[in-house]
Amino acid sequence: MSNIHVIDHPLVQHKLTLMRKKEASTSSFRRLLGELASLMAYEVTRDMPLQEVQIETPMERTTGKVIDGKKLVLVSILRAGNGFLDGMLSVVPGARVGHIGLYRDPRTLQAVEYYFKMPSEMAERDVIVVDPMLATGNSASAALTRLRQTQPRSIKFVCLLAAPEGIATLQTAHPDVPIYTAAIDRQLNGHGYILPGLGDAGDRIFGTK
Repeated sequence: MSNIHVIDHPLVQHKLTLMRKKEASTSSFRRLLGELASLMAYEVTRDMPLQEVQIETPMERTTGKVIDGKKLVLVSILRAGNGFLDGMLSVVPGARVGHIGLYRDPRTLQAVEYYFKMPSEMAERDVIVVDPMLATGNSASAALTRLRQTQPRSIKFVCLLAAPEGIATLQTAHPDVPIYTAAIDRQLNGHGYILPGLGDAGDRIFGTK
């Protein structure tokens, strides 16, 4: 479990609790997810490489450090991953964005791809894959397998909630990919939903149920 990072900052845990409540409205759920994504982005990007640049302050010339946001790609697993994007982009606005469209077959619970679009020159870029829920892990594993074909420099996976079953699936298939999450919940139910969880993240983000 050394590759699992639980972000337990008090603000993250507070907002997650508010999101879990079944009475949370679509607008409040969406707003809280954006705020949580921004908070989590600080931890996920903690080890991003810096480069020195020469700048002029109002007082004198000096050296400062900056990140190269253009070398970072945020990859959203559609559709719920899009709920993460704005919050992450508010912290790293120069990042490129990729999308992977997957849906979970309700009978087999396996991931089926229907869309894939990435920036060019992925071999020079670091990737952060975002999806609110790591449930069975099948969609995340399939997304990372597909993404590896572009040969990115590095990959991280970020989710709001993770189930032990999903962590096991992802670590078995991609043991070198670090997982960042706000909480590891108890288990999955028979339909592949996280317990206690927060319901279907996509439906709650977009108000489709």
